[in-house]
Amino acid sequence: MKKRSTESLSDVIRQYLRENGLETPLNEYRIIKAWSEVLGPAISKYTVDLKIYNQVLFATLSSAVVRNELMMRRTDLIKRLNGHVGAQVITNIVLR
Repeated sequence: MKKRSTESLSDVIRQYLRENGLETPLNEYRIIKAWSEVLGPAISKYTVDLKIYNQVLFATLSSAVVRNELMMRRTDLIKRLNGHVGAQVITNIVLR
């Protein structure tokens, strides 16, 4: 029996997701789930809603103080969230 070239299971799954157009929605879901992990429970308790449209994360917050603090750290948040997922998923964050 001849040994065939093998691929890792993660590569096969990633290729399947990409071919069927499921990679982007999966990464968007992972970004939303990563919000509380990256920012911690203190910030996530003020988070009312998170949505992603056209690579823009819309975050609705219940505290103006938290919103202003996150606005100043917006570029750092984008890098940390994308880094947590391991892909360029969002390019901007809109805080409401």
